[in-house]
Amino acid sequence: QVQLVESGGGLVQAGDSLRLSCAASGRAFSSYAMGWFRRAPGKEREFVATISWSGGSIYYADSVKGRFTISRDNAKNTMALQMNSLKPDDTAVYYCAARFLRSDTIVISPGEYVYWGQGTQVAVSS
Repeated sequence: QVQLVESGGGLVQAGDSLRLSCAASGRAFSSYAMGWFRRAPGKEREFVATISWSGGSIYYADSVKGRFTISRDNAKNTMALQMNSLKPDDTAVYYCAARFLRSDTIVISPGEYVYWGQGTQVAVSS
């Protein structure tokens, strides 16, 4: 079992930066593939970024590539999402997710993840 708690959301202006964190409790965090997803009002949940258990594989949605950076610290059981050059279209509730996977396979489908956090709100004003 893994419990995930997101933090770091808030209200910012377009062009600003935010850093989201995901703290994991439970065993074997370093064996889990991790991902960030988001759900904007009235829209489906969408993939944002993912990082493999070792950090050896990273993948981003086209909409955030070059602006967002995903990272993890297995010693601290944490994952982060650095978000720069934020746009109003980035407004959403952001969720971190995890699944046990000791492989550098990229996982982008939300259905492939087992554990989810409660989400943190990000609002970007124009």
